[in-house]
Amino acid sequence: DMPISHWNAAGDALLLDVRETNEFEQGRLPNALHIPLSQLAGRIGEVKGKHDLPVIVYCASGRRSRMAGATLAKAGFKDIYHLTGGIAAWRGAGLPVEK
Repeated sequence: DMPISHWNAAGDALLLDVRETNEFEQGRLPNALHIPLSQLAGRIGEVKGKHDLPVIVYCASGRRSRMAGATLAKAGFKDIYHLTGGIAAWRGAGLPVEK
């Protein structure tokens, strides 16, 4: 898990939003790549070349990001982190959200 308090320490990382499109359109973390969990296995090629980067996965609250983490691990990713509490915790901390 990656608590919000450690976010800035992440440095260069792939930020992956695995929520559905309607959720993503309501607000997202800056610079997030959007691939819904329901499509991740079929679209894993879009992130295949980024194995050397840590991946920070988030969803609404944390359940889907854990499932996405398992898919990423099977695809060969090593450094996988979950944003603890998802975007709900991010918003709760008063951090910026893009639309």
